[in-house]
Amino acid sequence: MDHDTTSPPAPVAVVGAGTMGAGIAQVAAASGHEVILVDAAPGAADAALTRLRAILTRQVTKGRMTDAEAAGVVGRIEPAVLVDGLPEVGLVVEAVPEDLALKQRLLAGVAASQPPTTILATNTSSLDITAIAEALPDPERVLGLHFFNPPPLMRLVEVVHGEATAEAYLAHVAALMRAWGKTPVRCTSTPGFIVNRVARPFYGEGQRVVEEGIADPATVDWILREKGGFRMGPFELTDLIGQDVNYAVGASVWEQTGHDPRYAPTQFQRGLVESGRLGRKTGEGVFSYAAQPPAARPEPDLGLAERLVTGPVETDPLARTVAMLVNEAVDLVRREEASAADVDTAMRLGVNYPRGPIEWGRPIGFDVVAQQIAALDRAFPGGRYRPSPGLTDGSLDE
Repeated sequence: MDHDTTSPPAPVAVVGAGTMGAGIAQVAAASGHEVILVDAAPGAADAALTRLRAILTRQVTKGRMTDAEAAGVVGRIEPAVLVDGLPEVGLVVEAVPEDLALKQRLLAGVAASQPPTTILATNTSSLDITAIAEALPDPERVLGLHFFNPPPLMRLVEVVHGEATAEAYLAHVAALMRAWGKTPVRCTSTPGFIVNRVARPFYGEGQRVVEEGIADPATVDWILREKGGFRMGPFELTDLIGQDVNYAVGASVWEQTGHDPRYAPTQFQRGLVESGRLGRKTGEGVFSYAAQPPAARPEPDLGLAERLVTGPVETDPLARTVAMLVNEAVDLVRREEASAADVDTAMRLGVNYPRGPIEWGRPIGFDVVAQQIAALDRAFPGGRYRPSPGLTDGSLDE
């Protein structure tokens, strides 16, 4: 059956009323959909709606929307506690905790009570879509819709297909995301999808530079910000994200790739997590945030920074990071897990990179990047630094 994306919008169900689920519900309701927001915890969906009212009230106060628009968004969201009693909807998005068995049970239950044309989407950021769909009799309608936090503000949505996902559903959902004001990118269910896979070197290279005694965190951050154009350096960013959260994502990609040394977590970050230095939320991470006002951050060594960025790739935090980002992105494209355009779009919108890695690699020269990765492999053998064949086989020639 064809899905009509014109009028009226089909109802949407969002399961899980945490930050992500509530944000997705807001986006759908703002686009004109009737939304059922479901959470098994008593009062959770009502509490999410109360928080949303407060958020929208602030938006009205700031002149960013009218009272009528705010009331319309809230009025289109209906809180509920039971998945079993859902009316027929066009799309179900689950945003429950990252537990494979939980997601399988939930979507299997929804599938049994919804018509066969209802699309079943998971907002997972790390689990395999194919594995989630295996528990369902009709896995062709299961796909990933990976929103970024906070969903109302972040434009990017990764549309992820498992081995059995039907193209018609993927095309429909991509069009629906555009109607919601989002920018969809398509990818296979590769570990970490696009953003969380390609971004691993941004964190890992900086941490290794510090482990190797080449530079301190403040200097690495300064180089990536001021010389590379990144909005934040890797250490201040992981302190903001939470060292435990960032470590868990990296460890998940490492596990799912069979402990590929390219994604091996660093002892530097493992030590932060084990010592409870998780970043801003605990007051201590790479930097200190405990004092009121916060303690002054260590100053970068600008003389050292200038020497490093004009030196060999092995000791240049920026060149190392960019080379590995390009290498990772090229490998994703070579494996046909995402297009070059979608990889670049995902990294610009999902993590605010100044340029997409494929776009970045072209003026450097993919052959030069291959030489840089080979030099890193000679300096630091062990399998982490492997040039992708896509750098030199001409597959990215324009």
